[in-house]
Amino acid sequence: MKYYVVDAFAEKLFEGNPAGVCIMEQWLSDELMQKIAAENNLSETAFAVKEGESYRLRWFTPAAEIDLCGHATLATAYVICNYYDNNVERLTFQTLSGELVVLQKGELYEMDFPSRMPEPFTLTGQMIEALGVTPAETYLSRDLMFVLDKEEDVINASPDFSKLKQLPDGVGVSITAKSETYDFASRSFFPKLNVDEDPVCGSAHCNFIPFWANRLGKSELVARAEVRTGRDIVLQISRGQSEDQRISRALCCC
Repeated sequence: MKYYVVDAFAEKLFEGNPAGVCIMEQWLSDELMQKIAAENNLSETAFAVKEGESYRLRWFTPAAEIDLCGHATLATAYVICNYYDNNVERLTFQTLSGELVVLQKGELYEMDFPSRMPEPFTLTGQMIEALGVTPAETYLSRDLMFVLDKEEDVINASPDFSKLKQLPDGVGVSITAKSETYDFASRSFFPKLNVDEDPVCGSAHCNFIPFWANRLGKSELVARAEVRTGRDIVLQISRGQSEDQRISRALCCC
């Protein structure tokens, strides 16, 4: 089994969000895949096996399997397109979140992901203490999402990861605010999964995009992940044949 590390949401090395990728002929045990992900100690390690015309794809954090991961999906598509199926332009993945499609368009990879509008949620003192800042709005989908007053609050936030880990609701915690340069900025934290901060979280944008598209009245947005060597992300709301909203993202993967 070959193991790759790919920087997704990036135009050159050491930018964006690194993901581990393992393309296999057959599945390893869940226990062994979890041990590999824990030893890699990246926010996610992806495991994929070809099944017919598509690939079965699973994502593991250092602590547990997760239902959806954007950057590791892009990373897997990059590895397959460059080292396994060199002439393929459309990849279909079967996942815990249903069927996901990635299109190769030159040096860019366009990914279709579900849109998950977060629901308003009650802010608690425990949340404020863990965040170190009082958010203007609070929402919950898979993760807790907090809207802060301004972009500087997102950049300067210094949450207590041990206290975030104790919050009873949500898998992860994301903070976001309207940006003067971009449409919005964000950061995402997953201490419950042994990932204090995810450099660029694709699955969190499944919440951010419908929220900010509705708030700003736009169908195409440019986002900024405000951490480490952050990346600009182009995102577009579209509708599939099922009439469910989807998010299509044109993203570079190196």
